[in-house]
Amino acid sequence: MKKELLSDIEIAQQATLKPIYEISENLGITEQELEPYGHYKGKLSLDIMDRLRDTKDAHVILVTSINPTPAGEGKSTVTVGLGQALHKLGKKSIIAMREPSLGPTMGIKGGATGGGYSQVVPMEDINLHFTGDIHAITTANNALAAFIDNHIQQGNKLKIDQRRIVWKRVVDLNDRALRQVIVGLGGPLQGVPREDGFDITVASEVMAVLCLSTSIMDLKNRLGRIVIAYNVDKAPVTVKELGFEGALTMLLKDAIKPNLVQTLENTPAIIHGGPFANIAHGCNSVIATKMAAKLGDYVVTEAGFGADLGAEKFLHIKCQSAGIEPSAVVIVATIRALKMHGGQAKSELKNENVAALKNGVENLEKHIETIQSFGLPFVVAINRFITDSDDEVNLLLNWCKEKNVRVSLAEVWEKGGEGGIDLAENVLSAISSELNEFRALYNVNESLESKINTIVQKVYGAKGAEFSATARKQLEQFEQLGWGNLPICMAKTQYSLSDDPSKLGRPTDFTVTIRELKASIGAGFIVALTGAVMTMPGLPKEPAALNMDVTEDGKITGLF
Repeated sequence: MKKELLSDIEIAQQATLKPIYEISENLGITEQELEPYGHYKGKLSLDIMDRLRDTKDAHVILVTSINPTPAGEGKSTVTVGLGQALHKLGKKSIIAMREPSLGPTMGIKGGATGGGYSQVVPMEDINLHFTGDIHAITTANNALAAFIDNHIQQGNKLKIDQRRIVWKRVVDLNDRALRQVIVGLGGPLQGVPREDGFDITVASEVMAVLCLSTSIMDLKNRLGRIVIAYNVDKAPVTVKELGFEGALTMLLKDAIKPNLVQTLENTPAIIHGGPFANIAHGCNSVIATKMAAKLGDYVVTEAGFGADLGAEKFLHIKCQSAGIEPSAVVIVATIRALKMHGGQAKSELKNENVAALKNGVENLEKHIETIQSFGLPFVVAINRFITDSDDEVNLLLNWCKEKNVRVSLAEVWEKGGEGGIDLAENVLSAISSELNEFRALYNVNESLESKINTIVQKVYGAKGAEFSATARKQLEQFEQLGWGNLPICMAKTQYSLSDDPSKLGRPTDFTVTIRELKASIGAGFIVALTGAVMTMPGLPKEPAALNMDVTEDGKITGLF
């Protein structure tokens, strides 16, 4: 019981960390390939990829989940716990995760580095400014915005139509007041007045570009392809035409290097990049995952939110772009969340409700079907909470067995790697004994409309997609511009399989409305915005930041 009384940050602050050079040495990283950032974190040189070019790739294990609820699923916690468990089994495991965004951290989530005895540390650094990657991305994004406005002010040689500038400024905070703004007010010397707006940094295309790049030059080329506006003839205008791809690459030259840290049990973890999964593609960087696959034998990585968002984008965008072939998938579920999907109120979740669990398990079933459609071996991980009753646990275990689904009861929050041994053994067994027929659900050469409908029907379970008049025009325009062969990045609520966050469980007989398309040509995908999903979140009535503080001796409290 004593462990349960400690907060995540208290557990993390009591941990004994190894100096980062010891973690790197155990991975075979040379002194020249590690750039320490203090005692317990460091950046890894891209030279590692050249040195290990011919090394066999590790098994990549993707951790995803059911649709999240306020009850919590613990996907990051299970990711860390599984990596620790594999390490305990004598496997050379590495965890590859996203960097937390300050917006959700100070808004609704609190910390985002796992929980309990399955955390990556130093959690305070990782959850705050870390090694400055997200700040660098913010700077590069906003430098580009300044270059655009200056170009217009200085004569507008490219004939940019200021009504059709699609590049927004960003800040790594939840700030709804900045969603729509006017810039350039104050007279001729202050610029040309126009409508503008802010996105959260992790929704910036610069973040997506950095996370999908494979080298410095690939980063530079992708930045050059970014479409920032359309001219008076409605033709796209790119960063390369402005001439600033070199300057933007310079601002990101350190941010492109992955960050090495460790878990509470000293298992190595590479944390790098953090695009939103309900807006962007929701995966850590390609470089981090591929580097981990060269340095270890098993890579445990995660994708944001549920399998309908993060896993779908991981498998369709990241894997296809980077040539990654996952070996297995873990689908995380909690009885608490499934009961919410089955109609039980959050305030009642501590009470047993077998009927709600029976109803809510339909959400898990749809995500299982999605992973099966990709042809991948998988294991369901039940992330156990102390409020789960034996009857509820047995019902879910038996349901999985009746469906012939591999299932494991994970207790990594309470027990760390030891609580994930059964899960790790199930994953290893699935990799070694089950057929892997990994395949995409659509061909990228299909039309944009066809690809969107495939995702909507096969992954969400909808009847199809409905397109607004604006989206219809954009479909035609993007196809004419030669962008029709790009994958789709759906921007959708994470709370539901549909585009309506109030429809929990497994909704049926619904359509998904595509209100607008956005061309992310540098990243290499087309974003389809659905429903009312926002690219700049707002803060809740009582932000998590209300509980955060610093003591007289500089010790952080209340981060989670």
